[in-house]
Amino acid sequence: MDGEARAAGATQQLGPDRAALTGFGVLVLVGGLNFPAVKATVESLAPMWSAGLRFAAAGLILLAVVLVRRHPLPRGRALVGTLAFGVLSFAGAYAFAYWGIQRVPAGVASVLFASVPLVTFLAAVAHRLEPFRWLTLVGAVLAIGGIAVMVGDPAADALPVLPLLAVVAAAICIAEAAIVAKRFPPVPPLTMNAVGMTVGAAILFGFSFVGGETHEAPRGVATWLGLAHLVLLGSIVLFITYLFVLRRWTASGTSYMFVLFPLVAVAFGVLFQGERITGGLIVGGALVLAGVYVGALLRAEKEEAEAPEPAADEDRPELAAVPADCVRCP
Repeated sequence: MDGEARAAGATQQLGPDRAALTGFGVLVLVGGLNFPAVKATVESLAPMWSAGLRFAAAGLILLAVVLVRRHPLPRGRALVGTLAFGVLSFAGAYAFAYWGIQRVPAGVASVLFASVPLVTFLAAVAHRLEPFRWLTLVGAVLAIGGIAVMVGDPAADALPVLPLLAVVAAAICIAEAAIVAKRFPPVPPLTMNAVGMTVGAAILFGFSFVGGETHEAPRGVATWLGLAHLVLLGSIVLFITYLFVLRRWTASGTSYMFVLFPLVAVAFGVLFQGERITGGLIVGGALVLAGVYVGALLRAEKEEAEAPEPAADEDRPELAAVPADCVRCP
C-alpha cells in the first residue's frame, strides 16, 4: 500500500465521507423499519425460531452469491474474526435481545438499546481502538436522554433484573462485534455476512430447539412481508452496508444509527398506523439528533480541521492490515 492510500485510510477514520454518510442514512432507514417487521413476525412465530429463519435465509442467499462469484472464504485470523462477528452480531445480540424484550416494556428496551453508541465508545477506548473524547460521551448521554423523553415512563412497577441485563448484554454484543470487525483482518462485507449469518442462524436454531419453541412455517401476509423485509433489506442490505460504513468511519460514530432507529419507527407509526405526534416525541427527537451531531458529526468535523499530516507508513502499523481497496469491497 502506498502513502496516498494510507493517508486516505487515515482520513476515513477521522470522519465520514459522502459515501459513508449515504450508507449511514440507508442504515437508519432500513434499521428503523426492522422494528415493525420484527413485531409482525414474532406475533406468529417463536422469537428464536423467527430470528433463525431470518438469518438462515439471508446467509444462504449470500453464500450462494459468494460461491457463484468465486470469492475466497476467510482463513486464519480473518476466519476467527468472521466467526466471532457472527457469534456476537447474530447469535448473541439477537438471542439476548429477543429474550429480554419479551419480558420488559418496549420503551425500557429502546432506552437500553440507545446506549449502544456509549457502550461502543467505551469498548473502543478499552480496546485502544479510539482515544477518549468528551464530545462522544456527551453526545451518547444526550441521545439516551432523548430516547428516554420519547418513551416516557413505560412502567411504574419494579422491572425484572435478568431481562434488563439481557438487553444490556445484547448492546454489549453489538458493540464488541463492531470492535471485532475493526481489529481483525478485513473481510469483504459480502463474505463476512454470509459466513457470520449462517453461523448465527445455526446457533439461534440450537437455542430454539433447546428452549422447546414451536417450529411452524410462516403464515399470513403480514408475517411473510415482515420476514421478506428482514431477510432482504433488514439483514442482507443492512449488514453489508453496516460493514461498508464501519470500514470508512469509526466504530463509535457508526453506532449512532441505533439511537436514530426509534425516530424512523415513530415516523412509520405516525404515517401508516395513525399514531399521534406528542410534545415528548418532538423534544426527545430533537435531543437524539443533537446527541448524534455532538457525539459523531461535530467531533468528526473538529478532528478533520485539527488533524496533523499523516505519519509515514512505517509509523502507522495499525493501517497495515487495511487494504487500500477495502472501501470497494462488495
